[in-house]
Amino acid sequence: MAGEVFRRKKRLGDMLLQERVITEEQLEDALAARKESGKRLGEVLVEKNYTTEDMITRALMRQLGVEMVNPVNLNIPDDILSLVNGVILRKYRVLPFAYAPNNPNVLRVVMADPMDMVAMDDLAMLTNLEIEPYIANAHDIMVCIDKFFGNAESLDAAEAYTKEREAKMLAGEEEDKDDVSDSPIVVLVRNMIESAARQRASDIHVEALETKVRVRYRIDGALYEQITYDIGLMPAIIARLKIIGGMDISEKRKPQDGRISMVVDHVEYDIRASILPTYYGEKCVMRLAQKTALTRNKKDLGFSDGEMKVFDHILSNPHGIILVTGPTGSGKSTTLYTALSELNKEDVNIITVEDPVEANINGINQVHVNVKAGLTFASALRSILRQDPDIIMIGEIRDGETASIAVQASITGHLVVSTLHTNSSAATIARLLDMGIESYLIADSVVGVIAQRLVRRLCPKCKRERPVTVEEREALHVPADQTDVKIFEPVGCPSCNKGYKGRIGVYEIMEISPKLKKIIARREDSDKLKEAALEEGMSTLRMSASRCCLNGVTSFSEVLRVSFEE
Repeated sequence: MAGEVFRRKKRLGDMLLQERVITEEQLEDALAARKESGKRLGEVLVEKNYTTEDMITRALMRQLGVEMVNPVNLNIPDDILSLVNGVILRKYRVLPFAYAPNNPNVLRVVMADPMDMVAMDDLAMLTNLEIEPYIANAHDIMVCIDKFFGNAESLDAAEAYTKEREAKMLAGEEEDKDDVSDSPIVVLVRNMIESAARQRASDIHVEALETKVRVRYRIDGALYEQITYDIGLMPAIIARLKIIGGMDISEKRKPQDGRISMVVDHVEYDIRASILPTYYGEKCVMRLAQKTALTRNKKDLGFSDGEMKVFDHILSNPHGIILVTGPTGSGKSTTLYTALSELNKEDVNIITVEDPVEANINGINQVHVNVKAGLTFASALRSILRQDPDIIMIGEIRDGETASIAVQASITGHLVVSTLHTNSSAATIARLLDMGIESYLIADSVVGVIAQRLVRRLCPKCKRERPVTVEEREALHVPADQTDVKIFEPVGCPSCNKGYKGRIGVYEIMEISPKLKKIIARREDSDKLKEAALEEGMSTLRMSASRCCLNGVTSFSEVLRVSFEE
């Protein structure tokens, strides 16, 4: 059989050492941890951040001479998908994808671990075929198993739950809250969350409609319907979510909030769950956040070279207020956390006030607002000022009292970073004036305002080039002498969502110069302030988004979506 070549057992640790993926010390530490946890060596190495799945996969490919295949791009025939059920494929993290050319007795299988002889033997026995192994990232294999089998498995779980419930009713048994722990609903809810995490969803919506339960995922800012169930399953699904979210299972008339912690493919997710009573039943929305996703390298945020210099210069201020503005879901928290990580040094005391704390950062003191206990943004800020802080992060300036304390803190020698919900940099100053802050205090305290949006990235594999139209040239401010200008539009392929994959930030960074300070102190309107900032080299959101479009990063429709106010 193909695969006999691997019977001469090579050890993963030795291969990774040969490829210089890990060190001897890291291997010894991981082997000791593996004995305690019982996990695979590769899983332990990834969990300890000694290496990544991709690096292990590439090392195995070179060491074993196995060809690498990206399963996300495969179109697998139904007859091959029906050979082995999804439970077995998940167990071994494998996926059959084709018969060998000119030999229908050889089945090509992509594997996370081509040295897993038990998996190969089981597959050979189940299919009665010879197995030819290929290698791929375990995460990519699991994404494909979700894609091909996820909905069927969830529907099977739903059907199993319905049958169990009917059997209990026929037997005259009462349903109670313990029934929600029955395995079909546990499987269904777990599959729902794992599938969303693998598809990079930021939110899961579980909604009660008149005759069905609708599950939708928000991916790259857009909602996509994933699956629907019979409305009879809604109470059990919601009850299960309440249990794992630490909520009151008996309370069905009031909104509730909870938190769920879950590990998917070695990545820990912090999930905020919100339950709201609606006309046809309770609706649950879960927001998924990777524990490490909010603290990124600032180079990954999407700043141009010029914007990066201004951003760094604003962050170098010893005191003052830095404001990040934009609507909900525009990446403000990511920018703030990235800035804090940049400023997080041993000789600096950083304290945050958040509602809620979105990500834990080592070395930073984070305070969770608790209105019921009287711990509001304003009261927490007053206490923080007695904690000898150098840098203060306020999750959001919501009222005049919080704004006033933030201004006073910045004037007395602290660096304050916070967010506001406004449409542009110039409008942020007007909002502070509306909150009752004196213009001379704003001019004295604010050192920079960053307005931002997120645009969807075009999928590099399927985007299609085309010439710009006359209207698009005008909207993108393309100079008249540039005739051969091309832009790209979304198409759609197996590895993306309707032509888009991932998002990138576009920014409008207004550094408060001496000239802008005078305009603010004189309470001149936002248009005058914006005009002066443009003269000093600021790029508006429309200009930044247009640059992304002309560089082939995003589409024209995305430019219009994020900068419609101009």
